Parts: sequence; C-alpha cells; structure tokens
Amino acid sequence: MTAREELHRLVDHIPENEVRTTRKLLRALVDPVELALLSAEEDDEPESDGERAAVEAALAGSGPDVPFEKVRRVRH
Repeated sequence: MTAREELHRLVDHIPENEVRTTRKLLRALVDPVELALLSAEEDDEPESDGERAAVEAALAGSGPDVPFEKVRRVRH
C-alpha cells in the first residue's frame, strides 16, 4: 500500500465529529492561505462603531457597484 492509499484509508475512518477539523488541517497542508488563517490569532478587540457601520453598509449593498473588469484591472 502506498502512503497516499494509506491516507485515503485513514480519512475513511475519521470519526464524524472530527471531519471538520481534519478537513481544515488537510487544506492547510495544500494551501498556504488556509494555513495562515488557521494559525492567525483571534481578533479579540471590540468592534468600533465605525467598523460596525462599515459592515452594515457592506451587507446592505449600499456601496457603489464596481464592474468586474475594473476590479480585475486593479489586481493585475
């Protein structure tokens, strides 16, 4: 049995209550962004009034629409 085959077999035997955690760990091995998110410290500072208002505005969709092509040009 190869190491990869053994991993597949082990994954099939992970208890259901551990699947979510295992998924996060495996993703972190594949994706450095996932690893950074998992190892980042929790933001325990209270949310300011300005931050709360910005989140509410973003969720309400009250900001200006930006065409995808414009967003894409900014990234590249």
